[in-house]
Amino acid sequence: MKIKALLLALTAALLLTGCGTSVTESDTESAAASDAIQIGMSFDTFVLERWIRDRDIFVSTASELGAEVNVQNANGDADEQAAQVEYLIEKDIDVLVIVAVDGENEKLMSAIRKAQDKNIKVIAYDRSITNANADLHVSFDNKKVGTLMAEAVLSQIPEDGKIAALLGSPADNNVVLVEEGIQEALEKAGQTLVYKNYADNWKAEYAYDQMNQYIEEYGDVDAVICGNDGLAAMAFKSLSEHRMLDHVCLVGQDADIDACQRIVEGTQYMTVYKSIEQLAKQTAQYAVKLANDEPLELPDTFFDGTYDVPFLKLDPVAVTQENIDREIIDSRFHLRSEVYLNVEDTDV
Repeated sequence: MKIKALLLALTAALLLTGCGTSVTESDTESAAASDAIQIGMSFDTFVLERWIRDRDIFVSTASELGAEVNVQNANGDADEQAAQVEYLIEKDIDVLVIVAVDGENEKLMSAIRKAQDKNIKVIAYDRSITNANADLHVSFDNKKVGTLMAEAVLSQIPEDGKIAALLGSPADNNVVLVEEGIQEALEKAGQTLVYKNYADNWKAEYAYDQMNQYIEEYGDVDAVICGNDGLAAMAFKSLSEHRMLDHVCLVGQDADIDACQRIVEGTQYMTVYKSIEQLAKQTAQYAVKLANDEPLELPDTFFDGTYDVPFLKLDPVAVTQENIDREIIDSRFHLRSEVYLNVEDTDV
């Protein structure tokens, strides 16, 4: 098929040249790549810094493996994501990778069933999709993420310290798992949350309003657990405006660059680092395996509400001032010059 496609492209080029029109390089490249594995990738949003990294690493790795990736961005709209999945199905893809806006959206689940009817392999990326019976679920141990957050604040506050939690989107099952980890660790230590709220669609501005609300109603706080570093940035803003930063233990996740800067500055205690490079690279590798009908041979499964699906589970890491050089800089997740931008770097 590939040779035939090349011959057709060359013939067309000769005919069009005779008419005074040329065929672009991309046309011949497209014809030559017609037999490449086709992967459709649907993202919730690119507002969060980490999803851009996921996209770039996944696409680069897939390309190295000879696959092509069609990336769609739903901009936080669950129905739009379902429509984009339908579009990808029409593109005759081999594998569908989804970062779900809402893992319980009926339109999305209906679109996934259509994909499965066409023998398109489905990967739930980082977030679970309820009752989808995906061919693969890839994520970090999100319950452990919550455990690491809770343990971090417990190590820094008094036994009767006040802890607030500003969590992510309630439509994201990872938030449920993170919260489970937080609650179990706190209960084990005899602690409870004095305040808890959520940010619909992971909109960071909600955390700013919620932190202000907490301070107005409860006054002082010893620790704030944030669903991600974007939310932590807004909590930081509120705490800064109320001149409370010097005694509040602030934690988040994703190791965003501004969070890493706050850690070395001493205004955020910890972030949970999840190796996006590892997650995106391995997912691209498994996507190609699925397209080629190769066995996955994974030891873990994930229960999606109905089915136990193969689970690529990766470990998160708690990052503080003590290990930020090793975990973040040595891994080249961020450059040293970026992390230490606002403080004196004694190692330079």
